[in-house]
Amino acid sequence: MSNIYLLIKLRCSFGGRFYSLDDMWHPDLGEPFGVMHCVQCYCESQKTRRGKVLGKVNCKNIKQDCPDLDCDYPVLLPGQCCKICPKDRKQSDSVLDVFDMFEKSREKEDDLHKSYNDRSYMSSEVVTSTESRTDFVAVLTGVSSTSGVARARFALTRTSLAFSITYKRMSRPNKIVFLDPEGNAAFEYKVPRGQSDMVCGVWKSVAKPVLRQLQSEQIRISMTTTASRREEVRGKIIKHRALFAETFSSILTSEQENSAMGGIAMLTMSEPENNLHFILLLQESSLVPIRVQLMYRHHVLREIRANITSHNPDFAEVLTDLNSRELFWLSRGQLELSVAAEGLDPLRISGFITGRKSCDTIQSVMSSSEALNPGKTGGVGSAIFNLHDNGTLDYQIQVAGVTSDVVGVTIEVKPRRRNKRSVLYDLTPEYMKASGRAVGSWSRLEARHIHMLLQNELFINVATAHSLDGELRGQIKAMLYSGLEAPRHELPTLLAGYFVSPPVRTGSSGHAWVSVDKQCNLHYEIVVAGLSKTDDVTVNAHLHGLAEIVEIDDSSTPHKRLLTGFYGSQAQGVLKDVSTELLQHLDQGTAFIQVSTKMNPRGEIRGRVHIPNDCELGSRGAAEESDDLLAKDPEELKKDPHTCFFENQHHAHGSHWTPNYNKCFSCSCQKRTVICDPVICSVLTCSRVVQPEDECCPVCDGKSIVLFTYSVFPSSGCYFEGDQKMHAPGTTWHPFVPPFGYIKCAVCTCKGSTGEVHCEKVTCPVLSCSHPVRKNAFDCCKECPEERSPAGPEHVDVMQADSPRSCKFGKNFYHNSESWHPWVPMVGEMKCINCWCDVSIYLCTYRDPIPQSTVTIYIYLLCLQM
Repeated sequence: MSNIYLLIKLRCSFGGRFYSLDDMWHPDLGEPFGVMHCVQCYCESQKTRRGKVLGKVNCKNIKQDCPDLDCDYPVLLPGQCCKICPKDRKQSDSVLDVFDMFEKSREKEDDLHKSYNDRSYMSSEVVTSTESRTDFVAVLTGVSSTSGVARARFALTRTSLAFSITYKRMSRPNKIVFLDPEGNAAFEYKVPRGQSDMVCGVWKSVAKPVLRQLQSEQIRISMTTTASRREEVRGKIIKHRALFAETFSSILTSEQENSAMGGIAMLTMSEPENNLHFILLLQESSLVPIRVQLMYRHHVLREIRANITSHNPDFAEVLTDLNSRELFWLSRGQLELSVAAEGLDPLRISGFITGRKSCDTIQSVMSSSEALNPGKTGGVGSAIFNLHDNGTLDYQIQVAGVTSDVVGVTIEVKPRRRNKRSVLYDLTPEYMKASGRAVGSWSRLEARHIHMLLQNELFINVATAHSLDGELRGQIKAMLYSGLEAPRHELPTLLAGYFVSPPVRTGSSGHAWVSVDKQCNLHYEIVVAGLSKTDDVTVNAHLHGLAEIVEIDDSSTPHKRLLTGFYGSQAQGVLKDVSTELLQHLDQGTAFIQVSTKMNPRGEIRGRVHIPNDCELGSRGAAEESDDLLAKDPEELKKDPHTCFFENQHHAHGSHWTPNYNKCFSCSCQKRTVICDPVICSVLTCSRVVQPEDECCPVCDGKSIVLFTYSVFPSSGCYFEGDQKMHAPGTTWHPFVPPFGYIKCAVCTCKGSTGEVHCEKVTCPVLSCSHPVRKNAFDCCKECPEERSPAGPEHVDVMQADSPRSCKFGKNFYHNSESWHPWVPMVGEMKCINCWCDVSIYLCTYRDPIPQSTVTIYIYLLCLQM
């Protein structure tokens, strides 16, 4: 992207990402440097000499701002630049032990992706995901006379807040409200009906002031049930250092009715000892002092006594050296954690310890580039998992495109040596060669295995007759809940180079969940693996991919519809305005998802999609790759802080409409700001035009001579981030930059050979007049005012003049017998075409024959009968 594109937006671009004004971040330089925690960048506004406000990136080294420490052994925490002094161990030895263990856990996770054949390879994906994601937690207890307790976990990625809420001793809630510091509703979420004890949701496009309040722990959350039996629990959303290491959890409730008491426990295991670390989060008015017991069927196994204060209700401790029976009960969800207050009438809360629950999906994409001996076979493997409270792990696995018969499917840990694989579970007996699938349950998970599973430390390996150590391999990890209507509980569509025609020998692969909702909109979630590795180390580690959905039709050229362009390993969104033909192909199973890269612009991996649907008339709405679902309920729109109020109506963020005051304008809502732009009419090249009364733009008359027609034959094309559209090679356009609309002072061009977009400032012509004017407020260049002469053709009725009649071509008038070369916007003067005026009628012919060679854009002359 050229510099002019960065200057026409009031935001900043850095490393392929866009940032709003006042945003701050640590730059990610990719392999082998990773995230530079001691460098802080921020997007600031800068005024030019003419007073224009532009976005500019400034970065500085913040290590020099680190404070001087007076301790002997300072420590450097993960994700930080400055070292700190450890807390006094006399205050809480167990808290520091837990914190040190968390740091080791992070270091171990960063080492998981290290490849044997590349000793310099570092885990940029883990660092990047950690840098761009912030986790929060909340303990929700009864407001008054309620026994219910809920635990909420949040994941903030840029401006989207995903939440997973589990609850005990209360009915299923129907509404969740996020409250600002003043107690006003910042966001309201209606809980769908269901039978589970978990609520999943996403708060899209969180406003920047709310983000600051969230980061400073000023946001609270409320969850209520139906009006017939109203129950309400509330809690404060906070950050906590234990969230990224938590693998077990427990919700602590009271057996007393209407006690309004509760808490949660976050637990994890240490390496290599069988120690169980835990932290209690209790409400501020909870139990002081306390007695913590680890129990099995009401029998006390361990007991700890401690004092806590209402100012610091957290309590951390370590249960050391769990024996084999305790570990077995832990894996089966049969251990109970009890917290009681000391006194004559002790108050007690308790709960069973189970594997950490969330709305995320545990999944894996297996590719040949991730194998212990990396290769490029074009094969693919996919797996999804579901962990139950009793320690049972359900799995569904599918494999395709391997070079030889599958001889082994195993779940493994990272081997210490290449030739010494460590197999935890063999799934080969459940693998069916005919279908390429394995479906079953692993009921003997140990507590350590559950911990490793939820810490993304397990791998799945597929061995073949030609690759006994494994042809395909993938890391098992959680995929963040997105809120889209994608059936993650079902096996996804496989994406592989094996399915491309002709097949592509690539090391990348992927899978995709695709569905069609009741409004006939297409929901998709795509995960790819292997795109960030290449034989050429000079290539950027994160290749730009284009996800497309294509109709398969043997009788004609496949029709492509761009889903999205993406960097990294995931793409997701909602596609609206789906054509009837595409919906029919989806229903018949003659459509496929395709991911293209610069290395393989015609498709690197693809997979056939079959979605039965009864959408006969197609979907409604504008085409949109955004993952924001616009609310339609007027009452809901009023509560949304991003809603725009315009002409006595509320409009959702991201929506587009035609205003009542002028049908030749198009308005959009961008976070409470209404942007209205004039409709850009296409340039007509016919001899006669008419202006319909109910339309904004003129159209060609039925009897006219069409002078020029643009016929685009797309190859790979270019994906433009501004308008999020695919543009054919060689085409030019004014860039559309939300929320500012079309920028007429810039022209972008799609370079067909490279697939890159080049934008440059429009060069205005040198004018000879002393007082140029801008005819239209939205025009970029000024023009000389037209000379007002009585003899000029503009002021003479050419139909009644005695002299020979003039011709009007575009905005210009030409005298009889005068000739000229036509000028076409975005193309310029067409010297290969001659036009002349013949008694008020202009005629045009090609000076040379029409070229017959195959190029990206043809410009040809088409004559119609008068």
